[in-house]
Amino acid sequence: MDSILLQPGGLFIAVSVLIGLAIGSFLNVVIHRLPRMMERDWTAQCAELSGETPAPSEPLSLLLPRSRCPHCNRQIQAFENIPVVSFLLLHGRCRGCGQSISWRYPVVEAATGLLFGFVAWQLGPTLAAVGAMGFVAAMVTLTFIDFDTQLLPDDITLPLLWIGLLLNIFGTYTDLTSAVIGAMAGYLSLWTVYWLFKLATGKEGMGYGDFKLLAAIGAWLGWQMLPLTILMSSLVGALVGIGLIVLARHGRNVPIPFGPYLAAAGVIALFWGKPLTQAYLGLL
Repeated sequence: MDSILLQPGGLFIAVSVLIGLAIGSFLNVVIHRLPRMMERDWTAQCAELSGETPAPSEPLSLLLPRSRCPHCNRQIQAFENIPVVSFLLLHGRCRGCGQSISWRYPVVEAATGLLFGFVAWQLGPTLAAVGAMGFVAAMVTLTFIDFDTQLLPDDITLPLLWIGLLLNIFGTYTDLTSAVIGAMAGYLSLWTVYWLFKLATGKEGMGYGDFKLLAAIGAWLGWQMLPLTILMSSLVGALVGIGLIVLARHGRNVPIPFGPYLAAAGVIALFWGKPLTQAYLGLL
């Protein structure tokens, strides 16, 4: 550990990993609560439109109430909420009732920590690194929310789009013109595919959240990265879909979320987009 810290940028990488672990713990809260907060808002709006009084419920936000065990409802203490470490010390079980804790929590924490460390290693202590950490945190959050609910909340995708455009005013990842075209092209490309598919089959092949996510990726990385992002996400999505149908007997009519594959492709394009695009064009 000392040798790593003594290397150029080693301290920044180590601190970034620790910050990533802490943020990953918060992302678990967002992944769990944000869809429920959205559902409550929709229920309240429906009740208001129909003239009914919404049923009273416990206040719910990203900060309150404090985290609890989903099995016994016991409030989780601070020492039980140390990223990854608490899961290992508790052997993946609740300290109160002994029920299993989902593997999801340490995976999200560890993935965010490792991604933050990788960003720090690649970009150093720069504005680009800080922005990229926010980008990958959003991608992790959207991936797991989409897996759970097949939703890509506007509360994440729209701010992500505007922040990408703001950062590229300074040419952080691409020039502003490419970012603006990327946002428009990202949205309209999947919007066009959506309507062509719907006109041909009468079914909806994807949701509007996918359009907004690709628009956000275009705003961050520029229109030049969109073909690679679409190609990689479609290829991986198709392979996973075929695997689920063949191996897991996943019904063909059961929808498969596309957001996680877009998010993964966006992260890959952030780090390796230019060499991969050059290699792809070289093959053509």
